[in-house]
Amino acid sequence: MPRLIHLSDLHFGAHDERLVEAVEARVHEEKPHLVVISGDFTQRARTEQFQEACRFLDRLKQAGHEVLGVPGNHDVPLYDVLRRFLSPLTRYKRFIDETLCPWHELDGAAVLGINTARSLTFSDGRISHEQMAFIRQAFERVRDVPRILVTHHPLFALPVGGELAKAVGRSDLALDAIGEAGVDILLAGHNHTASTHSARDLATRAGAALVIQAGTATSTRLRDEAQSFNRIDIEGERVTLTLQCWNGHAFVSGDEQTYARQGDHWRLAHRPVVAEPAN
Repeated sequence: MPRLIHLSDLHFGAHDERLVEAVEARVHEEKPHLVVISGDFTQRARTEQFQEACRFLDRLKQAGHEVLGVPGNHDVPLYDVLRRFLSPLTRYKRFIDETLCPWHELDGAAVLGINTARSLTFSDGRISHEQMAFIRQAFERVRDVPRILVTHHPLFALPVGGELAKAVGRSDLALDAIGEAGVDILLAGHNHTASTHSARDLATRAGAALVIQAGTATSTRLRDEAQSFNRIDIEGERVTLTLQCWNGHAFVSGDEQTYARQGDHWRLAHRPVVAEPAN
């Protein structure tokens, strides 16, 4: 029964150091089997911002935590035009991870990250046909455990502030790919709002995925809600999501929802999953 901590939109360079320290403290308390970070490690992809993000990751790893991350649109230089188009993720690869589509297998889950950040868009994301094929191939060998896909940009047009935010480019084809790959859970960020949906409530081609969005964990750039991140406990076809909310002093457990898959649909359940923390 794995436990995941799902962070997103750290935005080093536009962050609050108190929040960084509080996130680390809470991660240590929760003892996850994997820390997932769904993009936007930096505010403007500057070297010093990546260095701060790198130090944060190093502290997590030195404390014994496994980490899987994907780039966000803020990890691509905005104003450095030559670097933006010629080597957009060089600094990300140097300081965060050389792998842009990381893979991690746990005892009880398989997790794949896909890079949706692109040079040609300022904030929107996109998935290539090669990445869709990779999603199918990666999960093809997975048997009898939940398949989890991590992206920075949501694959759906989700409601944000009363309006629908854009979905990732080629979203219809991406939804076909995740349906064929049997993806069970989608983790993303980008919108700085926390939410949970059943994919079938969002799009007719979405398949049987549970959609989990993370808010910003450490950024000072907010959208009408405080900083937060997710704790996700998984037991086969049941998932418990517990929001970790900033109360001005520390991150504390907030709203908790448990979902159970019935056929090809996720529904609210009553008995929460209690995962054994990692050693």
